[in-house]
Amino acid sequence: MAPVKRLLGVVSAIGAFSTVRIAPQWSLNESFLATFVALLSFQFTLLFTWNVVLYPKYFSPLRHLPEPNGNSLFMGQFTAIRTEPTGQPQRRWANEVPNDGILRYLNVFNEERLLITDPKALAEVLSIKNYDFIKPTMVRHGLGRLLGVGVLLAEGDEHRIQRKNLMPAFAFRHIKDLYPVFWAKSSELVKALTEVTQSQEEDLPTDVARCPAIEIGEWSSRATLDIIGSAGMGHDFGAIKDPKTGLNTTYRTVFEPSGQAALLGLLSLFMPFWLIQSIPVARNQEISAAAQTIRKVCRQLIEPKKQALMSKDKDPGKDIISVALSSGGFTEENLVDQMMTFLAAGHETTATAMIWAVYALCKKPHYQTRLRDEIRLNLSSIEDSSAPISAESLDRLHFLHAVCNEVLRLHPPVTLTFREAAKNTSIGGHYVPKGTRIVLCPGAVNTSKTLWGPDALEFNPERWLAPGNANSGGAPSNYAFLTFLHGPRSCIGQAFAKAEFATLVAGLVGRFEMELENPGAVMKIQTGITARPKGGMKVRMRAVEGW
Repeated sequence: MAPVKRLLGVVSAIGAFSTVRIAPQWSLNESFLATFVALLSFQFTLLFTWNVVLYPKYFSPLRHLPEPNGNSLFMGQFTAIRTEPTGQPQRRWANEVPNDGILRYLNVFNEERLLITDPKALAEVLSIKNYDFIKPTMVRHGLGRLLGVGVLLAEGDEHRIQRKNLMPAFAFRHIKDLYPVFWAKSSELVKALTEVTQSQEEDLPTDVARCPAIEIGEWSSRATLDIIGSAGMGHDFGAIKDPKTGLNTTYRTVFEPSGQAALLGLLSLFMPFWLIQSIPVARNQEISAAAQTIRKVCRQLIEPKKQALMSKDKDPGKDIISVALSSGGFTEENLVDQMMTFLAAGHETTATAMIWAVYALCKKPHYQTRLRDEIRLNLSSIEDSSAPISAESLDRLHFLHAVCNEVLRLHPPVTLTFREAAKNTSIGGHYVPKGTRIVLCPGAVNTSKTLWGPDALEFNPERWLAPGNANSGGAPSNYAFLTFLHGPRSCIGQAFAKAEFATLVAGLVGRFEMELENPGAVMKIQTGITARPKGGMKVRMRAVEGW
């Protein structure tokens, strides 16, 4: 669009100059500026009419694809997209609009979007033609401020090289060595929560409804930040002990949804990123300051790792950064980018999954009781530091894994992500022009009734326990579970995240009986980087004796 605008400006300038010099009677007051503005306005009106009215409705090669009803004349489905939580309209359309794997919907100013709903079409986008579809520039620039241009945002050959060099750090043989770290932090979280719940009551209640309410999201974020610090960087940030640590405070500030953040996101649809970034508002200043703080912390953590690697007398450690350094495939600045990616994406997503795990188990207390019984039967008390768990011991807890998989299916932390066609290509036999936005929506695919059956919108861990369903949940394709995506661009930290998630859930449910502070309240979802309950989620927690 920018080259088109520049071309219109040049054409208008030439036209205005020629008119004033050659045919002044056709100019506006024989003024170059007035004639230029008039010509530019006329051309923009024509361009607007073509882009917003004529092309999407009468000329687009995508216009014959199925789409939801109720389009606005100029704004498509933007009202639903703006007013509903991220991914909710797409979830509804995927289940209600008949389609063969691809839906078209119109966004602001009728800009076309393709929602991919079918495993075969998803396989094309994510695996077969994955490098035909890249992250939009807006997404790369927006997330890159906080996440750095690490493996999550890199494209093409840069992404291939980064992923190849990082893969050894995320191999299962390495992840299984981190289970004791996960369990130690889970134990620390449980003990801290036990102290908090018991310190607020002189006589310990036997009824969970009389227990104090705790904001579970805050505690989850502190725990997962500590885990990614200890297991990923070999450094304990101490957020469980002290929520006012610099890094925790920084992330809580920038991850907190705000009106300014929403406004800047809306402006990004119309304005170049460099201009949005330069707007002198508090949100931009917060992100800039946060990025500087996070980069500084990352650099401080890298130096001792480099020294340990060069010294034969020191063990560089088993954390992810030490393994990445050992590969020799990263410059220091690129390694900082990787650390920024792991710190932000690695702790915020798992913390969000923890919130929804607690929510689901509070809504279905019989599953909570069943899970607690399994945990206590198979795992030593979380107070017993002499018996850390292993990957093998956790693998025996089939219902735990069923619960975790079902939470990640029904409540994916990131409900929607974008791709953009890097060239003219096709999906499912449909021609897709270069520049077309592709919508990958775990919130829609994971709850498709076509793929998951009539109870797709219900929390049902049993679907993962039927014979042969432990890894599929009974869905016909692995592409039906989109939480971690698939193919070369799938989440590189999937095994890390699932192991961390399982140990945290095991520790929390093994120790506490939990109940929502307001069980009957309608849960509203806050739109942000991840899908969290609006206003947080308070939970009453009672330590159950015997573990």
